[in-house]
Amino acid sequence: MIHRLLRLSARSILIAGVLAGAADSVRAQGTRSDYIRAAKMKELTSGKVFKSSVKPHWFDGNARFWYRNDTRDGGREFVVVDAVNGVCERAFDHKKAAAALSKATGRKHHAARLGIESIQFIKDGSIRLDFKGESWEYDPKAGAATKVNRAPGREPKPARKPDKPKATRPFARPKVFVRDHNLHIRSKGDDKDQALTRDGTEANPYTGHISWSPNSRRFVATRTSKGHKRLLYLIESAPSDQLQPKLHSMQYSKPGDAIAVTRPHLFDAAARKEIPLDNKLFPNPYQLHGFRWTRDSKEFTFYYNQRGHQVVRIVGVDARTGRARAIVNEETKTFIDYAHKQYVNYLDETGEIIWASERDGWNHLYLYDSRTGKVKNQITKGPWVMRGVTRVDQTERKIWFRASGIRPGQDPYFIHYARINFDGSGLVVLTEGDGTHEIQYSPDRRFFIDTWSRVDQPPVTELRRTSDGKFVCALETADISALLETGWKTPIPFTAKGRDGKTDICGVIVRPTNFDPKKKYPIIENIYAGPQGSYVRKRFTPWHKAWPVAELGFIIVQIDGMGTSNRSKAFHDVCARNLADAGFPDRVLWIKAAAKKYPWMDVSRVGIFGRSAGGQNAARGILDYPDFYKVAVAYAGCHDNRMDKIWWNELWMGWPVGPHYAASSNATVAHKLRGKLMLIVGELDRNVDPSSTMQLADALIKADKDFDMIVIPGGRHGAHPYGNRRRRDFFVRHLLGVKPRSKP
Repeated sequence: MIHRLLRLSARSILIAGVLAGAADSVRAQGTRSDYIRAAKMKELTSGKVFKSSVKPHWFDGNARFWYRNDTRDGGREFVVVDAVNGVCERAFDHKKAAAALSKATGRKHHAARLGIESIQFIKDGSIRLDFKGESWEYDPKAGAATKVNRAPGREPKPARKPDKPKATRPFARPKVFVRDHNLHIRSKGDDKDQALTRDGTEANPYTGHISWSPNSRRFVATRTSKGHKRLLYLIESAPSDQLQPKLHSMQYSKPGDAIAVTRPHLFDAAARKEIPLDNKLFPNPYQLHGFRWTRDSKEFTFYYNQRGHQVVRIVGVDARTGRARAIVNEETKTFIDYAHKQYVNYLDETGEIIWASERDGWNHLYLYDSRTGKVKNQITKGPWVMRGVTRVDQTERKIWFRASGIRPGQDPYFIHYARINFDGSGLVVLTEGDGTHEIQYSPDRRFFIDTWSRVDQPPVTELRRTSDGKFVCALETADISALLETGWKTPIPFTAKGRDGKTDICGVIVRPTNFDPKKKYPIIENIYAGPQGSYVRKRFTPWHKAWPVAELGFIIVQIDGMGTSNRSKAFHDVCARNLADAGFPDRVLWIKAAAKKYPWMDVSRVGIFGRSAGGQNAARGILDYPDFYKVAVAYAGCHDNRMDKIWWNELWMGWPVGPHYAASSNATVAHKLRGKLMLIVGELDRNVDPSSTMQLADALIKADKDFDMIVIPGGRHGAHPYGNRRRRDFFVRHLLGVKPRSKP
């Protein structure tokens, strides 16, 4: 013990003193029983929630439906709903049906455990009850059941679709193909072909992707120059089928690499010549695709995403002159999230385009006139986010969509469903409950079943009218009594102001099942700040893979800070060319505010962990905020964005690669490490180059910093059980100050 104390640095002695001072609240944490309970957490909570959803079976006419509930005691109950009159009741008297079935079958049937798989209502008032292998017809009035012989299964023949009239082409379409990297053309019935191009090379060949005009007189072909073929090499140190290591390689483009570039070429098939294109509107493609012709063959369009993701266009090209115009032009100084927020719908019948944009600061829909390139009107508008289009009715000129933040006073991430007219009028928010929603429409869409929940509110299911969203009747509220009996603690949603003093930052707090409000608990943040989404759970769930860590004696928190998605454009733009930020100024304030409200949260002992982008974030947290985060575990982190895959990193960090990439690299600030850091990486990670972790380790070593590191032979990007166990032990050792009890 004396030798151990002599080896401690002054800072380590201070930490040891803090832990000793908290001994009364720590001794009962991190025990062997805690580990056993944590390991069984998923099993303990599984199958403990009932009546959490409704699966409707609609009758003919779509005015009534039935569904089945599985109950806590292992039984089943059948419910029928009159959607028109708003009546929800048991489909039949289960006791009387059980008695009738017992009498008819000679076997005991229990009312609460009827083994019925499905039911059918018959016109004479009787009910067909289908079991596995047999069917019975139950007459509620007579209280009798009669066996029914099942008709042999027979698949109905699909109705023959009427033949579509063949499009008439005034010009016979020739065959166009690629030979020796160039385009060749051959007329129908001709055994000779003609070279259309001669400048194609192996490095810049023409491809076989051809888009013909409806009248077959012109076509668009693509030519794609080859980019830099970067290979990522991975060594499998301990393969299962041989003694010696294996070398693996895969193509893996990184930020700044020369990429394959696709360009369009327009040809007049009748004249056997190319029509030159003006490429000023698409000079540097990252993506160029989606060729579409107008019905009159006068113009073709395509989608253009410029490298750097600050310019996105729908380009129209005059098929006669090759002159290009921007039908839709989207530009920004930060980034356009083409991968997650863009939406485009071509309405050929009316010459319109529905387009999603964040140009007014929120993700919304716009209606374009495709002939003029002018915005006819903004469709959705307000300080909320259009999260996705679910249906477009061109006849009624209505759009059905998902939105978050559209219900004032509710969590800004909750999903609600709404409908609006093309011209922006007639907005109807269909869902209402204070939670996040999922809906199911009746076949004729007159009604919908709405299931909503929060992390602290079990699912509620109700029937609503589609025309105005009005409540029809309650269906179910989930039964979580069995879950609560396990000791499961309801997560606590919490909101605090962010760095600007006005923006709400949302998160959740998770407690162990043996939580004692009189104790002080270390805090561990489960972080993932990837800008492609938001990550704090909003739906009710009894279990999450990160939550068993709480069972060892911790409070787990998860937060969506600035720089993540699904809020305003300004909120999202915090990450632009600055992934190092990761919302930390908001996270630190949030945790401090939560600890102020809940004194059982010990803000002097805060840890952080994450995987992939979360691994990058976890390491950055302890490097940039060493006075706040004391312990960190970074799993499979992309610690330097120059080392990771091209699409994800160039989308947020931009192009070309500049000094801002180095500024966001964890290796650049490795010398700042003061707390306890563990790096975990799988040697066969094909998602994030493992060298990213190795280079951070190299920088830490060069800075003479102490850290722990685990390289998992054969490990990939996903979490490994051994890595998870070592992560838990690391927090127990350094935040609780006790010996891990993960092993007997």
